[in-house]
Amino acid sequence: MSSFTTLLALVVMGLVVLVLIRGLFNMLKGTDANRSNQLMQLRVLLQAIAIALIMLTLWLTGGGR
Repeated sequence: MSSFTTLLALVVMGLVVLVLIRGLFNMLKGTDANRSNQLMQLRVLLQAIAIALIMLTLWLTGGGR
């Protein structure tokens, strides 16, 4: 189970990076501020999910004890 949560956390962290880059490029183009805002909100949500998965993985593995 812990390897599954580790893999899932890595996938979500990759999604965070992709959304961050896409949001930055959208802001640099300066076309749609609403879309940039939505992408940054999605990034924050994905970061929260990634943190929760990391904490779950640490809890399942005993926190490195």
